[in-house]
Amino acid sequence: MPIKIPDQLPALSVLDNENIFVMSENRAISQEIRPMQVAILNLMPNKIETEVQILRMLANTPLQINIEFVRIHANESKNTPTEHLENFYCLFDDIKHKQYDGLIITGAPLALLDYSEVSYWDKICELFDWAEKNVTSTMFSCWAAHAALYHHYGINRHLRDKKLSGVFQHKPLDVREPLTRGFDETFNVPHSRYGYIDKSDYQRIPDLNILAESEQAGVYLVASKNKQQVYLTGHPEYDTSTLHEEYLRDRQVDENAALPENYYKDNDANNPPIGSWRSHGSLLFTNWLNYYVYQITPYKLDVSNIQAIHPDTVI
Repeated sequence: MPIKIPDQLPALSVLDNENIFVMSENRAISQEIRPMQVAILNLMPNKIETEVQILRMLANTPLQINIEFVRIHANESKNTPTEHLENFYCLFDDIKHKQYDGLIITGAPLALLDYSEVSYWDKICELFDWAEKNVTSTMFSCWAAHAALYHHYGINRHLRDKKLSGVFQHKPLDVREPLTRGFDETFNVPHSRYGYIDKSDYQRIPDLNILAESEQAGVYLVASKNKQQVYLTGHPEYDTSTLHEEYLRDRQVDENAALPENYYKDNDANNPPIGSWRSHGSLLFTNWLNYYVYQITPYKLDVSNIQAIHPDTVI
């Protein structure tokens, strides 16, 4: 949340030049406040674990947020009890008449499938289009980021021969960017994926800004210039043990599965993993809620008002 200070206070311009967010008294008076409406489309098999991880990231804010969990279809889940899904999840078809301030779409274990082979590809493309009309800002994570970039811009991913797994150092690219406000000059993020998109492919799309990248892991954070779409290729929401659990599962399938890099003490899987990314992950979600959602979302959520703040969106 911003601090509110008098319009003519000299500190206002000083702090603004330092990329510290302050709100003038005049602007604060004109603000109307209500709870944020945020939907989470959870595509992960173990939905309960993912719920905890994302909610932990969203909870570090003074904003009141109403959360609604969404699933793309009514199929049974091997890893989540049917009772849990029925009690806590809505189907996309049941909520697509509504509007939301924010939407988070998680990754999915579909790395090696062509998009055309994904059983719910047509439905999730429908959801991508729906979000442009009905959501102030959407955050796409990992597989969902690549899928949405392909759908919206025709950017196709490439696949690595071996899975990229580990914790890698990144740097923000724009000191004035609100989404990375407060970040250190370098910060860590876990990655766990086969897919990647070349930096040059992002740069060919005028509507996209690359906000953070890694020499080893490539482009990490991308956003549309109107702030309506945020694309993450890593997993800042991961618990300290998540990569370790994935590695153990991978080892059951392939005993030569790649050891997560820069993760275990002395790069020895017999040592405990080291969590070194959670503070920046929390700050990223807080910045998104504040600067990409709360500060620009209309007080009255409807299609016309969302269109008014994103006039370039084609409906």
